[in-house]
Amino acid sequence: MGIGGVKVELSIPAEAPKQEGNLAGKIILTSKSDQDIKEIEIKMIEEYSTGRGDEKETKELTLGEIKISEAMSIKEGETKEIPFSLPYALIKSNNDELKEKGGALGALGKVGSFAKNEKSEFFIEADVDVVSAAIDPSDRKKIKLV
Repeated sequence: MGIGGVKVELSIPAEAPKQEGNLAGKIILTSKSDQDIKEIEIKMIEEYSTGRGDEKETKELTLGEIKISEAMSIKEGETKEIPFSLPYALIKSNNDELKEKGGALGALGKVGSFAKNEKSEFFIEADVDVVSAAIDPSDRKKIKLV
């Protein structure tokens, strides 16, 4: 069942640049028993929400994704650190594009964004495919794009 199995922890910076780039980080795996790992999947996710109250809608967008497909084993009490570099690119709303133009169009974009109550939160997610686990372990951390 994978009970007492693999624990996953993401180690990432608190902030990343808004423009396209690569996020460097590492995954820290620990285990209370011997386990085999098939694959690790790492994603940058944007939770984009618009509206208020009953009108609120949230979309989940994947901005970058990598898979580490090499099989590995982790022994009882062992800790493994796996470095990664996650390429990502932002997806801009129409109001975001207007805001970047500045001037009157920029003001229009800011008003449109405020009126629609546009908000984005960004997360890094790691899912580890453990051979014997019924539910694969994962970790999710919020990251600020500046």
